[in-house]
Formats: sequence, C-alpha cells, structure tokens
Amino acid sequence: ADQLEASCSSMEPRAAAARELLLGALEDLSPEHLKRFRHKLRDERVDGRSVPWGRLEGADTLDLAELLVHFYGPGRALDVAQKALKRADVRDVAARLEERRLQSLGPRSPAPLSVSEYRKRYREHVLRQHAKVKERDARSVKISKRFTKLLIAEEPEAERARRSDTRTFNRLFGRDEEGERRLTVALQGPAGIGKTMAARKILYDWAAGKLYHSQVDFAFFLSCRELLERPGTCSLADLILDQCPDRKAPVQQMLAHSERLLFIMDGVDEMLAPEPAEAAPCTDPHEAASGARVLGSLLSKELLPAALLLVTRRAAAPGGLQARLCSPQCAEVCGFSDKDRKKYFYKFFQDEWKAEHAYRSVKENEMLFSLCFVPAVCWIVCTVLRQQLQSGQDLWRTSKTTTSVYLLFVASVLRSAPAAHGAQRQRELRKLCRLACDGVLGGRARFSEEDLERLQLCGSKVQTQFLSKKEMPGVLETEVTYQFIDQSFQEFLAALSYLLEDEGAPRAPAGGVEALLQGDPELRGHLKLTTRFLFGLLNTERMCEIERHFGCTVSERVKQPVLKWLQGQGCPRAAPEGTAEILAPEGTEGSEEEEGEELNYPLELLYCLYETQEDAFVHQALRGLPELVLERVHFSRMDLAVLSYCVRCCPAGQALRLVSCRLAAAQEKKKKSLMKRLQGSLGGSSSPTTRKPPISPLRPLCEAMINQHCGLRSLTLSRCKLPDAVCRDLSEALREAPALAELGLFHNGLSEAGLRVLSEGLAWPQCQVQTLRVQQPGLQEALQYMVGKLLLIPALTTLDLSGCQLSGPTVTYLCTTLKCPGCRLQTLRLTSVELSEHSLQELQAVERANPRLVITHSALDVHPKPPKVFASAL
Repeated sequence: ADQLEASCSSMEPRAAAARELLLGALEDLSPEHLKRFRHKLRDERVDGRSVPWGRLEGADTLDLAELLVHFYGPGRALDVAQKALKRADVRDVAARLEERRLQSLGPRSPAPLSVSEYRKRYREHVLRQHAKVKERDARSVKISKRFTKLLIAEEPEAERARRSDTRTFNRLFGRDEEGERRLTVALQGPAGIGKTMAARKILYDWAAGKLYHSQVDFAFFLSCRELLERPGTCSLADLILDQCPDRKAPVQQMLAHSERLLFIMDGVDEMLAPEPAEAAPCTDPHEAASGARVLGSLLSKELLPAALLLVTRRAAAPGGLQARLCSPQCAEVCGFSDKDRKKYFYKFFQDEWKAEHAYRSVKENEMLFSLCFVPAVCWIVCTVLRQQLQSGQDLWRTSKTTTSVYLLFVASVLRSAPAAHGAQRQRELRKLCRLACDGVLGGRARFSEEDLERLQLCGSKVQTQFLSKKEMPGVLETEVTYQFIDQSFQEFLAALSYLLEDEGAPRAPAGGVEALLQGDPELRGHLKLTTRFLFGLLNTERMCEIERHFGCTVSERVKQPVLKWLQGQGCPRAAPEGTAEILAPEGTEGSEEEEGEELNYPLELLYCLYETQEDAFVHQALRGLPELVLERVHFSRMDLAVLSYCVRCCPAGQALRLVSCRLAAAQEKKKKSLMKRLQGSLGGSSSPTTRKPPISPLRPLCEAMINQHCGLRSLTLSRCKLPDAVCRDLSEALREAPALAELGLFHNGLSEAGLRVLSEGLAWPQCQVQTLRVQQPGLQEALQYMVGKLLLIPALTTLDLSGCQLSGPTVTYLCTTLKCPGCRLQTLRLTSVELSEHSLQELQAVERANPRLVITHSALDVHPKPPKVFASAL
C-alpha cells in the first residue's frame, strides 16, 4: 500500500505537467485544426486501444487534455498527441510541444515495447542464446551444424517413424482424431537418444520462424533438474523473466494470452514424487513456490491450463508422473536412421577422409554399428576414434554393448595421461566414481566445490574431462556448482564404483550393491541405467579391462548378490491353459491403449542381462524367471535384439508370453523418388521387378528359438497383430526349434494365408510342438486346412480351439480326421465354441470310436464312466 501511494504521488506532478503542455498546444489550434485533431486522435491505437469517439466528439481543449492523460498516462499521452498533430498537418504545433516537453520534463525515457515488438526482440535473444550447444566434452558447436535428424514415431502410428524435420515437429501440436487441439506432447526415449537436443532444436527453429509461428508467441526452455535443485522459491513469472533479455518484459500481457505460450520442460523424470499432500497446486503464475510445485502445477494443467507443453522423459515414466501428465500425445524418439548415422560421422569429423575411415571401421563391427543409432553412443564412438586417429592407433572392433562403449571412453581418458601421471589419474577416477555414486543414490546431479575438495578433485584433470562448471547467482555471492558432462556418465561411473573395492580404492558405497538393487521398481526408476551398467560391468572381459585400466583388483563377490536379486524378481507362472485369453471379451483387444504405465519391468531385467553378454550367467539367472511376461510393449529394434539374445540363452522349460505387444519395430517412412511416383501414376515401371517379401520384426527372435542351446518350451502370442511376414518366420522356427513344446496364438489378427503358413511349419517332421492353442475369429478355410494337417504333426497331443468359430463342415472334417488310426491327439478343447446338435453328435461318435481322446465342451459328458465292476458293487 505504501509503495502504491508513493507511486501515485510521484506520478501526479508528471500528470499535471503533461496536462499543461497539452492544453498549451491545443489552444494554439484553430477550430478547423482542432476538429481534424479529434478525427486523427480517434484512429490512434496503442496496444489495440483508442479513445472512444463518443468522448472525443464534443470535447473542448481542456476536456481533451484531461482525457488524453487519463486514458494513456502522462508520457504516452504526449506521444499520442504529437503523432496526431503531425497527421493533422499542424507540424509547427507538434514541434513546439516537443520543445516545451524537453524544457519541462527533460529527455524522455524510451517508451516500453508493445508485446508484438518485444516478441521480435525475444526471438532474436533466443537465437543468440541457443545458436551453440555444449557437447559432452564442453566444446561449443553450432546447433545448426551439429544437429542430425532423428527418427520420431508418433502415436497411434508408432510403427512408422519420420525424420525430425520441420514438418514432423509441426505435426506434434496438430489436432487429434476428434479435431481437438493437443496441449501436451511427450518426447520419450531411452537415455542418450537425443531428446534434449531435439527439444533445443525445436526452440531454436521456433525463434527462427520455422515452427508454430501461427500458434506460439513465446517459447521457454525449462530444465527440470536445474529448477528442482534451485534454492528458495520462485514463481512462474520469475522463471519467464529469467529467460528474457531484460527485466522489462511485458509478462502480464504474455500471461493474459497463455494459449500462445509454449513451455519446453526437459527431463520431467526428475520429478519422481508429487509434492506433499498439504502443498496445494499453484494456480497463480505470480505465486512464489518451490520449483517442484511450480513444475508439477504446469504438468497437471492446474497452472495455465491453456498453455502448450512439450516435455521430454525417458521411455518408461514412473506411474505417479504418468498420472500427472494431462492427456499427453506421445512421440517416441528412435535415434538415427542408417543414413543419418553416416551424416553424424561427417558432421563430427568435418574431414571427409577421417569421417569415411572412421565410419567404415565402425560398420565392420555389426553390433557396435547397431548401437550407434543412439546419439550419445555415437558421440563416444566418434570421440574415441578421433583420439585413435590422432595417435595413429588401429581402430578397435570389439565393443558389443553400451557398457563396453562407455568403458572404452574412460579407458581412452586414462591412456591419454602421460606415463608418469597414470597412477594419479587412476586414483582420481576412482574418487570421481565415488562422487557419482553418492549423487545417484542421493538424487543429486549438482556438486559444490566443497564436495570436490573433500575428495581432492578440485583442479584435477578428471574434473575438466568429466565435470562441467556452472556459476549461478546466489543470495550474497555467485554460487559455483559442478555436474557431469552427461547424466549417463554419472550413472556409468556410479555403477563402476561397486567394482572398485580393493587396493587403495575408496570403500564400497554404503549398503553395497543391495542398496542399489532393492526397493520398489517404480521408485527406483532413476537407478535403472546405473543398474544396467552394473550388469554390463560383471562381464568377465570387462572386469579384466577394469583391472588393467584402473590398476586395482576387481571384486568377484558382487556377482552373487546381483544374481540372487535377479532370481528373486520372478513372477508366479500364469495358468497354462490360457483361460485368461479365452474368457477375455473380444473388445479387450484394444487394451493396449488404456492409460497407465507400460508393464515393461521384465523387459528392463532382460536389458540388464543383455548387457552382461555372458551366456552362462544369463542362463543361470533365467532359472529364477521360469515365465517371462511382456505386456503392452512397443518393441523397438533394440528391444527385439535384447529379447532374442535372452531367449537364445534361456534354460530348458522357459516360457515366454507376449501380450498386446506391438511387434512392428519403427521404420523410417521414406518418400518415393519423383521417377517412382511418375511410374506409379502411369501404372507401370520401366523394368519388371519382383518385390521382396517384407522383413519380419520377429526374425531375430525366431532365429534365437532355433539355436541348439535355446531351452524355450512355451511361446504365447496374445493380441499382437501378427502380419504374414511374422507367420513365415515363425513357421520356419517351428520346424527347427529344439525345445518348443507349447504354442499359443490368441486374437493376433491372423490372415487365412498366415494360418496356412503356420500349419505348414507345424506339420514339419522335426516339429516338437505337443500343445497347440489357437483362438482367432473366422478363418474357416485356414482352420480346415490346419485340421487336415493334424495327422502330419508328429508330436501334437493337445489341440485347444476354445473360442474359435467352427462351421459344420469344419467340425465334420475334424471328426473324420480324429477317427483316423494315425491320429495321435489325446486332448481336444472346445470351450466356448458354439456347436450345432449335429456337430455334437459327431463329436460324441468320435469319443466312442477313440476312447483315448478327451474332448472338452460344456455340452459333452467329459467325465469318464465308472468301471462295470465298481458299478455292480454299488
């Protein structure tokens, strides 16, 4: 109140002076000029407002002066009057008004910019601030030269990925199927896949006028990690001002049109848990609160519900976070295509010979090349190759996993040290591992100078190579903090700390490896990558490399608690009869679209096993996981590679169930060349070509199933929409799989051709399938074809057609086959199958003709009759 009173008292003398100046100028006008002045004044608009003509029309000079000062304020009233005088052709009066104004009020302060003028200034500021990005080694590079297009797959077409060009980014905030405007978009993907770089490129392209120019007036980039660690409180208005070039931004006018604001929130995974219940959500953008509360209110749309949100997160968001996002449109960042992988090498090396040499050497290592679809891995690979090229070393060809790539980078840092300083560099790196582990377990990404001094790391070489320095304004003085050059490096070094226990290394982290592994998987989401790295470091070859590079003995003891923990993650085996699928209504096929987090925790365990690349360890670990159930997983190529490796190593008796999974791995949506489009429009081509059959996404899994060491006994595919290409590969696997005895196919959208191809594989002489369960509506001809193959399926003893639609002729054909002497079938299940009276009589005749066969149907007497001797005794 005191400030407002002081402001009003200081404004009054200026208002009085402005009225006197205006009155003096207007009295110099003739009646005709005064009339023209009124008309010109009517057209003078400031921030979309002008004085109504009804108040101007009859106003005299005194009224006009009072009206102008009241409507526009002292300074702006003089500006508007001068402009109107010039337009009314009384420039001499306008000039005298300017002279008197200078004598009375002194030089004028610059007029505040309008929203449209400030928007232009803000865009220029963003272009300057974000023109360069820092790489993981702290080198600054231009974003326009370094950014390489990524594949982005949008729901519901997640199997069709598009390159991240302007058109793809513009589609993100398009309208949905109901025509509603999308307000929240989630860019998701694993660590290092390029989400943050894509988000920064979106901000940069918006400022350059390439994106959302008709939708967004102001865009702001918010790092969730930085805001969560920011001391004290702040408001959303404060956060907006922090990103503006000065403190004169028209924040109030910006917030008044929140539907034209875009907030890019990077790393929402950091928000693991909601604020305490007593902390009500923010609804006022000027309310000061903790960073977590402001961000949480933005996410849940309690704050500025009409604003656009673009959030980045790792693929599996914790359940609490998923619930806080308000109807997000999800887009999966899938990394580089093969074409863009090569482009990245050329952009990184900026030397054609070096780029080509490095690219060819990596491509020779098939596994490593496949890992390079992840931008972070690609950067590490290129960095190490650059060091080797500079030192004249041979290019390496041995890395197979992400862990091995990161370890190679750390080894290159150690090798770069002079021989005299090698031991010191090893000690410093071991201390850095300890710092990383403390931060990961404590949820800290920023470290103070005191943290580094405690471990004697200040000014060390590893500090400059692995930590970036940041200065933040504090209350009394500038606060200096450090963070790892990339979060994934902190997680890798944290995992490494668990193996560095002996010979002068810092003590093992408190609680040992159990502290990392135990606890609720949902609350351990931030430890997921660290856990993967830990498994990767358990590989015997990796352990030998650690000993060689770090000069210490690696403890083998860590393997046993890890194996024990993993075997304790097994879930109870589901009912083998597939009753859940049989009783599920047809409409539940779309259950994969239901809200809630994906049930992909078992897949994460498989990723951990894949990182080890030790067949014997994986084989032993899977003994504690007799049935693997993966539900609602949208498989990427890497997911399928991981699953296939684990299936190849699985022990005898292993079961695998895929439920409501999307098997079509995201592939780049390629544009046809002009020549091909012209040929297509003309209805032909210059030379006849035979089209190759499409590659099945399940081919790696099918190849793993036929490995002689694979112990997979049971495979169930439920609601997975199997195309014909998958059926072809699965049919080939059925012919050679050494241990597969049970196959279940439930509501997979099979075609007639697909089921026929599968029947061919089942009828192969070496097929080991003993139990076959099929539930698929329709397909009468294909079912009849499969029934005709029953005599040829060598090992089949149980056939379950529960829930199928069997026509009269199909049942007749089935009964004829079952009566044949060569039929080995022992059990036929027809639960929930609608049968005519004639079909039931035929089945009863089969029971009489083949007493060994048990037929299950509600209308049939499935209970065996008591023996005659027992009946007579009764």
